[in-house]
Amino acid sequence: MLVKTYCAAVNGLEVTTVTVEVHITRGILYHLTGLGDTAVRESKDRIVAAMQNSGFKFPTADITINLAPADIKKEGSSYDLPVAVGILASSEEMQADQLSHYMLVGELGLDGHLQPIRGALPIAIRARAEKFKGLIVPRQNVHEAAVVNNLEVYGMDTLLDVVQFLNGAKQFEPTIIDTRREFYEQQTKFDLDYADVRGQENVKRALEIAAAGGHNLIMIGPPGSGKSMMAKRLPGILPPLSLAESLETTQIHSIAGKLARDTGLISQRPFRSPHHTISQVALVGGGSTPQPGEISLAHNGVLFLDELPEFNKQTLEVLRQPLEDRKITISRAKYTLEYPCSFMFVASMNPCPCGYYGDPTHHCVCTPGQIQRYMNKISGPLLDRIDIHCEIQAVPFAQLSQMRPGEPSAAIRERVIKARQIQTERFSTLPKDSGSRGHRIHCNAQMTERMLHKFAEPDAASIDMLRMAMERLKLSARAYSRILKVARTIADLAGSEKVESMHIAEAIGYRNLDRGDWAERGI
Repeated sequence: MLVKTYCAAVNGLEVTTVTVEVHITRGILYHLTGLGDTAVRESKDRIVAAMQNSGFKFPTADITINLAPADIKKEGSSYDLPVAVGILASSEEMQADQLSHYMLVGELGLDGHLQPIRGALPIAIRARAEKFKGLIVPRQNVHEAAVVNNLEVYGMDTLLDVVQFLNGAKQFEPTIIDTRREFYEQQTKFDLDYADVRGQENVKRALEIAAAGGHNLIMIGPPGSGKSMMAKRLPGILPPLSLAESLETTQIHSIAGKLARDTGLISQRPFRSPHHTISQVALVGGGSTPQPGEISLAHNGVLFLDELPEFNKQTLEVLRQPLEDRKITISRAKYTLEYPCSFMFVASMNPCPCGYYGDPTHHCVCTPGQIQRYMNKISGPLLDRIDIHCEIQAVPFAQLSQMRPGEPSAAIRERVIKARQIQTERFSTLPKDSGSRGHRIHCNAQMTERMLHKFAEPDAASIDMLRMAMERLKLSARAYSRILKVARTIADLAGSEKVESMHIAEAIGYRNLDRGDWAERGI
């Protein structure tokens, strides 16, 4: 008897409906076709044990299973449940009437319990697009899958529960989640606040500009000056995620298996801070079983690299293309995948190996050669892609003990949101073919050269100022564009329609770590 069940294959962010065809005839062999990986091929042993421990009999017959379309690679253990149900229906141990109405995914434990899988959210989106009545998932995945409306999502505990439900012998209620209520309730709950940061007003100003325009930023200063402390509070001043951004971000985390149980939509912008020993694959994604990397997990949020020169130089260089294109294409012999990675890049570093070069209260013990080698770990092309360079000094104890709490994150966030609204209105007037991805521009950092000429054209006085800065700091053409983008954001924060010379002057002040300036400092 031929029976069909339905599940899905996740490759990158693309989800393909997979038809599990089960055919049983006389014999004793077990055939599984359809380009399954090792986890799929090993499913027979799990299925046999799960069926027997659930009170079913594994048929002694010739079983042929095909995962169609057969030319798409199937990876992971989520095919266990649809294959097991197909075998039971084909051997007439359960009814097959309802199988065409539901998509099934889940890994089987040897005792018949369902184990969580990756990618439940994008699979649910695909099930709705394919007009399935419902989706059956392990109970641990039901919360993330149920955020998809117009689809009945059932969280099951065991294989026996699934069979009884499909036979109509036991009733289960679909999980219903008030997505919008959960989403908006969590958007303003932050554990860290800039009110805890004493002093460092110039650094907080730089972080506010970076948040308002989506700019990349690097902080350089001695140990204990608060670089990491301030970076970790950055999500609290970023504008809230939209539902569309949240859905896209949640899908990436779902595919990577990073969502906690009972988590629906991610409501706050992600903040990823990998250790400096991270490999290239872990950073950008890929691997033998392709997974999103840290840059994709930081999509619509912040990627923070603390102690930037301690990272492997080759690992840092792979960031150059994603920082420009805001997507990463991973090409291997057996697959090609594309993940989005539109993130704010924030980094911190010491000015020298000992950390105290230029510090007025500590003596630097590093030689010029050591400082040069330390700084050269950050390549010029990578530094060019960082819009704002901010130097930071430690706050003296006498001032630290007397200062009042700083401005709260909520107040800064209000100004950031207002500036972002100005940018949204500005870019919403652009036609879809206006420059590269004109309809997808959300902040000043994403502007193209054509948009810079339209929205950030400097006046005569500003051009003279820029010319002097270009010559003195030996800036590249890319750095010139970065200055204009930052100046446009400063003007937006000030409520100015035009970019004026004072905005340009402040933006130039955030390029003081360029190679030319290092040379002037004698490094």
